[in-house]
Amino acid sequence: MTHVLKRLLLCVGVNPPVFEVDDNEEDEARRVLKELQTLPAVFIGGKLFGGLDRVMATHITGELVPILKQAGALWL
Repeated sequence: MTHVLKRLLLCVGVNPPVFEVDDNEEDEARRVLKELQTLPAVFIGGKLFGGLDRVMATHITGELVPILKQAGALWL
């Protein structure tokens, strides 16, 4: 799923940083991500945006690019 999200964001012109968390690690990042209940988790403008379903739905409705522009992730 991370690959799908990354490809989508690359196609609209965003070069997203991807942070992978090892399933075997029990650090603070893993604990927080487990609490999110959705992986992969997408953050836009430093705020949790959602998972694959939310990103895809927002892209299909044409709302994703304006959201990315507003957050400063796109300069089109």
